[in-house]
Amino acid sequence: MNNRTTSVFFLILFGCTFIGCKKEPLPKPSGQLRLDYKVANYKLFDKTCPFVFNLNEQAILKEKGNCNFEINYPKMKATIYLSYKPVQNNINSLLKDAQKLTYEHVIKADDILEQPFLNRQNKVYGMFYDVNGNAATNAQFYATDSVKHFIDCSVYFYAKPNYDSVMPAVSYLKNDMQMLLESLRWR
Repeated sequence: MNNRTTSVFFLILFGCTFIGCKKEPLPKPSGQLRLDYKVANYKLFDKTCPFVFNLNEQAILKEKGNCNFEINYPKMKATIYLSYKPVQNNINSLLKDAQKLTYEHVIKADDILEQPFLNRQNKVYGMFYDVNGNAATNAQFYATDSVKHFIDCSVYFYAKPNYDSVMPAVSYLKNDMQMLLESLRWR
């Protein structure tokens, strides 16, 4: 071997040794999607309907007629549907329909928690349903004065239900729905 061949040989040997002596690759921990939403600020919703309530300023309200509304949250890809019905000697039927709507989700839901709501001072009575699991809706409620007014309300996402993925948005919207229920007043 001549000097040039020896030099090339040692250069290749050194290069292979340098490149081949790296640390073993380690798997990286899986990352989690972090969803942060602005703190909710509420304003009074006061239209010509027989009720008023506090509404998140970030929500987009669409009137659907007869005091029925869609409350849209485009960043969360969700809508809260609020339906008003006058009570006309049909309170039992309205209550039964609202409860039936909630329990249709029992197939996909892991658990449905019922939280009674009583505001005797303003005559607002109802039930808040916390639906856990991969159901189409994760929160619903109804409210009534048992004599003239009845409202039912539910939230739906525009995506396939995956409770783990939408949990931050679900929590945020449940808080908005609870604020809506707690601030509800009849005219």
